[in-house]
Amino acid sequence: MPRLRDFNDLASLRDELVRQRAAWPIRVTLSSGTCGQASGSLGVLDALKTELRQQGLDERVQVRVTGCQGFCQQEPLLIIEPLDVLYCRVKPEDVPEIVSESVIGGKTVDRLLFVDPLSGEAARNESDLAFFAKQDRVLIGRNRSIDPCDIGDYIASGGYSSLVKVLTSMSPQEVIDQVEASGLRGRGGGGYPTARKWRQCANAPGQDRYVICNADEGDPGAYMDRGLLEGNPHSILEGMMIGAYAIGSRQGYVYVRNEYPLAVAHTRRAIDQARELGLLGERILGTGFSFDAKVARGGGAFVCGESTALMASLEGQVGEPRAKDVHTVECGYLDQPSNLNNVETWANVPRIIEKGPDWFAAKGTTRSKGTKIFALTGHVKNTGLVEVEMGTTLQRIVFDIGGGPQNGNQIKAVQTGGPSGGCLPVSRFNLPVDFEALAEAGSMMGSGGMVVMDESACMVDVARYFLKFLQDESCGKCVPCRLGIDRMLEILTDVAEGRGRLDQLDLLDELAWTVSVGSLCALGKTAPNPVLSTLRYFRDEYEAHINEKRCPAGVCRALVRYRIDPDLCAQCGECVEACPHGAISQNGEMTIDETRCQKCGICQETCPTDAISRI
Repeated sequence: MPRLRDFNDLASLRDELVRQRAAWPIRVTLSSGTCGQASGSLGVLDALKTELRQQGLDERVQVRVTGCQGFCQQEPLLIIEPLDVLYCRVKPEDVPEIVSESVIGGKTVDRLLFVDPLSGEAARNESDLAFFAKQDRVLIGRNRSIDPCDIGDYIASGGYSSLVKVLTSMSPQEVIDQVEASGLRGRGGGGYPTARKWRQCANAPGQDRYVICNADEGDPGAYMDRGLLEGNPHSILEGMMIGAYAIGSRQGYVYVRNEYPLAVAHTRRAIDQARELGLLGERILGTGFSFDAKVARGGGAFVCGESTALMASLEGQVGEPRAKDVHTVECGYLDQPSNLNNVETWANVPRIIEKGPDWFAAKGTTRSKGTKIFALTGHVKNTGLVEVEMGTTLQRIVFDIGGGPQNGNQIKAVQTGGPSGGCLPVSRFNLPVDFEALAEAGSMMGSGGMVVMDESACMVDVARYFLKFLQDESCGKCVPCRLGIDRMLEILTDVAEGRGRLDQLDLLDELAWTVSVGSLCALGKTAPNPVLSTLRYFRDEYEAHINEKRCPAGVCRALVRYRIDPDLCAQCGECVEACPHGAISQNGEMTIDETRCQKCGICQETCPTDAISRI
């Protein structure tokens, strides 16, 4: 594609790209993000290209390779248009049948359709799937129509038209005013008003200004930012360019954790393509606006998701937070005014400019506007990326979209907000998901992790797991976080191993409060959330561990015992042979020597009659 000299060149290019894409009679779209590739999408792609070539169809069928479309559990997904059919969990060996039946014959291969776990009915396309139909896919839904490695797809879908609108008809102040009117708040967890941050940065004194995209997504089970960067990196770039125009910046950085190689590759390719077209660099589209962007890879430290630690890492220093008596919008990267927003925040900006602030503000609640992407994982039938309007209840997300429990157990809780979030019980699932409601309930929005837990989860163990993660990831710079997390973890370990005392629960509560108010950065301030929320909603489980020396979920190994039911036991001796510790004997009746038993559970796994139970 030729280098774009002005707005007319971009408009002409868009018209030509739209015409080219409309000329294809058939389109096959294959999702191939990290989740898709892990499920074999690259093999499906090779098989598809080979089959189309052998059938002489490679000139009639466009193959579009996209990022993740959200339904990660069913990857790889294959969409055939204009037949409008969606196939799930496609394998290379399915490709010949798909080409012969669907591409050539226009028929549906029923065995590859998704079967709804609630209704038992097969879904032909996205509109038939509750997982898709009950979402509001403003951002993640665009992944379906865009090859992240082809800037032409983004331009043809209207990409960079918001940038043109800004450069031709809006002042920097008007851009900030529109973002403010939309009510957009930071999607990285803090929920700080985006326009307020932009205005503070624009008004701060300094020689240079920087815009930074925080893609250092470190929450266990969360991958919303990865999904957007892999699937539609140009939307983030366009948002950063609009933000740079608003605050007067010439340079931007996309800070991506190194564990996201596909996101890094797609973002770098997007930057290179935009630069080659003249959408990045000096005097963009013939205007006085100049801006360029680079990718910076993070080393994987969770604490580098915090703004000051991220900027220190970007400078090549140790990624440690600093006190925010002076904010980064005034003195950030290289001691210059720096505006940092996360991936999802930047991706929303072009849509707000395109459709207007009222369109965005009409979605959501009074103080939490727009939509939010969540990574729905855990003990639920339908896992993946879920985008819903702010204010949607946990009940709707977990049961209507997620399909409810996956293995017959009852749902017990959902943990929102990543490792620093809280665990909310089923009784609070009528809660609307927004910044204030979650905070009042003892949890947080965070970047969007949402882990569903059923009866098999022990809430003491869950709190201990997340606290151990935070202990490992704490930079150790401030005393409340460094020592407080250690002491809280010690108490939780005592409880889980049967040494706990009731008076320790009050100490745990007091210690958690001290850490939350005394820590330097958000990691320490929010670290007590898993402890405080489980104490608040699941105190009975703590008391069972202490008073009864029993783990109700049968998870805490020190409190678990195994019992052989003589009525079910077939006296086959398989458990005796399987036990590596020699704890089971066969003297007329099978018995377990608890002094030798290491609670490994091998006996229960090998018993053919299910006579061994965990109590």
